[in-house]
Amino acid sequence: MATPTPTVTITADDDLSTTMKKLPGNAPDLGGIYHTRSLSRGRRPGGRPRPSHERRSEHLDVEDEDDWICDDGRKKQVFKGTTLLWLAYQSIGAIYGDIGTSPLYVYSSTFTQQPSYDDLLQVLSVVLWSLTIMVTLKYVLIVLHADNQGEGGTFSCYSLLTRYANITDRDPREARLVKMERHETDDMRPSNRTLRSSIERSMFTRGLLKTIGVLAVSMVIADGVLTPAQSVLGAVQGLSVVSDNITSSTIVGTSCGILVVLFALQPLGTTKLATTFAPVVILWLGFNAGFGIYNLALYDHSVLKAFSPYFAIQFFVEKKTAGWRMLGGILLAFTGVEALFADLGAFSMRAIQISWLSWCYPCLLLAYVGQAAYISVHPDAYSNPFFNSVPPGMLYPSLIVAVLAAIVASQAMITAVFQLISQLMKLSYCPQVKVVHTSTKFHGQLYVPFVNWILMCGTILVTCVYSNTTRLGNAYGVCVMFVTFFDTCMVTLAALIVWRLSPYLVFLPWVFFATVDGLYLSSALTKVPDGAWFTITISGILTCIFLLWRFGKENQWHAEAEDRFRPAQLLHRTDNSPDSGLVLTPRWGGGAVSRIRGFGIFFDKAGTLTPTVFTQFVSKFGTVPDAMVFFHLHPVESPSVPSSERYAISRIPAVPGCYRLVVRHGFMDEVITPDLAALIYDQVRNFVIQRATEDKGGETPAARARAGAQEDHDIGTDQASATSSGVDRHTNEDAHDMNTETDTVVTKQTEKNRAVLVLSNEVAKAELGRLDRAFASKVMYVVGKEQMRIKVHPASIPRRILLTTFLWIRDNTRAKIANLRLAMDRVVEVGFVKEI
Repeated sequence: MATPTPTVTITADDDLSTTMKKLPGNAPDLGGIYHTRSLSRGRRPGGRPRPSHERRSEHLDVEDEDDWICDDGRKKQVFKGTTLLWLAYQSIGAIYGDIGTSPLYVYSSTFTQQPSYDDLLQVLSVVLWSLTIMVTLKYVLIVLHADNQGEGGTFSCYSLLTRYANITDRDPREARLVKMERHETDDMRPSNRTLRSSIERSMFTRGLLKTIGVLAVSMVIADGVLTPAQSVLGAVQGLSVVSDNITSSTIVGTSCGILVVLFALQPLGTTKLATTFAPVVILWLGFNAGFGIYNLALYDHSVLKAFSPYFAIQFFVEKKTAGWRMLGGILLAFTGVEALFADLGAFSMRAIQISWLSWCYPCLLLAYVGQAAYISVHPDAYSNPFFNSVPPGMLYPSLIVAVLAAIVASQAMITAVFQLISQLMKLSYCPQVKVVHTSTKFHGQLYVPFVNWILMCGTILVTCVYSNTTRLGNAYGVCVMFVTFFDTCMVTLAALIVWRLSPYLVFLPWVFFATVDGLYLSSALTKVPDGAWFTITISGILTCIFLLWRFGKENQWHAEAEDRFRPAQLLHRTDNSPDSGLVLTPRWGGGAVSRIRGFGIFFDKAGTLTPTVFTQFVSKFGTVPDAMVFFHLHPVESPSVPSSERYAISRIPAVPGCYRLVVRHGFMDEVITPDLAALIYDQVRNFVIQRATEDKGGETPAARARAGAQEDHDIGTDQASATSSGVDRHTNEDAHDMNTETDTVVTKQTEKNRAVLVLSNEVAKAELGRLDRAFASKVMYVVGKEQMRIKVHPASIPRRILLTTFLWIRDNTRAKIANLRLAMDRVVEVGFVKEI
């Protein structure tokens, strides 16, 4: 009976942690199970990877050792047909819970006493036009177009600008992987060109854009803490309609229990949760639309006049300062609109447009109009507009649906937080944490475990401290309006720099939307003393942490700059023979470098130039293994990478017996191997054999054998056709079987031909012999452990405090050597210190 074969699990993060675990099952091939932090690594300018049949070799020449860098970054997915409709259905469950539950409290938050008919008509008009202008016109039809390879949110818009203008520094290891698309100077209008140049030259402007992008993310996260507490508390408090005996402690305890369940469900993934929640939100919005039509028909259809903007204008003309203060309640009609943009990466622009325009928008319009029709006849109903306007016999069904809808309302902000944290990590504004892709079909649907549990603790704490929605409601709105204003400014810059639109075309819309944003924002700021200070404080703290991390990473990059060089600048060969001796270059003190028996695997964070761990190993010990491999894991933003494109190997000519192996892997790739060293050894050995066969005959034996098999097949087919035209064609299954048999024969013939050619190639024989002896002797996994200390700058105490904090966070978030779970007797940890 076959025994289960161990498999290797490798997790790539900022410090390239590698883990090994055992899984049941047989191992059909060597490969490895690669799980990564699944982050985008940017893309090199250029096209797609060359197809395997166009490549000179499956492996890379020394001169092209960086050619594995290709279009591996996140790609914008485009969906059509039933898939698009399915995604639109999902988006209803994940995005519109927050904005969809606003009819529960907009009128009660806006009016402080029974409204007159004119007051009601004016407020209704402002609500309807706010939904139209802020959500439909601004976000759905304009802002959603400002995506960065399918990702949305203010910070994503900032990331888009960094690809079209030189406004940020990047990690030197990943700079060449970023797909810069900066327009040529001559391709831009003079005014647009001047604007871009001014931003690129101004350190203040670049810092301001960076701060705005990070602050917007922090404010959405702050709302992500507040929204679940507010929505779930509101849902549980709604049960008091049934019974007045429910105590405050019962409400808080029940709310906390529901929150724990809600966050515990997040690992299921966006698709499953959104599919489950969508019927609730659809039914809830359907109830609102149906009740609205009922109330219009039964009570006062004259409120339809509010669709005229005249009444919205009259609201400001007549009420002036009082009307401005009332905007703080009206803006609750579109709270959650920021999630519309932030959740773009989990769905798509078309899906969100379809779901909003075809269902959510019409339902909300009918809801507000229907409630106004009822209040115009029953003015005292403004205090609880939804439940008071429910048709007879529908109170309990609507109560159940309302409670469920309020519970799932927080999903929009939770999903948005996952998206935004992932974006922050890509530009090094946040420590690396585990990111799980929950769908193979929709690549932007993410789950971040660490952030999920932090959010849960925050929402439970807020629920216990505030204990009722009235106090929490005072904290609502300010962050939403800040984010919408930031979005207006960022998208305007994108229109000028990325889309290259005329300033005359952009200026007036910007003034219009910025004015509307400013009106609501200034009104919302009056809530700061009453509770909005809470979300502003949280967002301020988070912004400081994110900017601090970025500041520390930039200092780290400068400290590591001296390690970026090619191996030939570290070691020189004494002659051109395969067994040439090695000496250190004068920069590293000179001196001969000895050889030790063994197979060394040096973990390489960058995949280019010389790994820092190798530099430290050679300079400290003055020796190198007989055979060594620079091993790099390169995450690709796709579920899987075909085996033909997964491995890229090149020789390092400065060091005989040295190779570079880059493994490109998707976020759900599983390629089984009994041992990591066996995988690397097998790939390097195949590389040596293949290069030997190519050097010998030009065309590979595999290609010649396959061509011969194809020729024989074509001749056989022609003869069969000439003999009888009535012979039935082979079925697809027969053709597949024939191709499989042909492939098997070709493979066996190829191996024989390769063996013969290698035996006749003395250089290849010697190289394989050295490789085999080294692997048989011992295997070493060489891992670097970088420590940092702060340079002495007596005049810069604040800088020292900042860097000390950064190093503390770094030391407590980086992967530990004990988590590698390799055979510890084979691990060699090389420590070194850098000054920042």
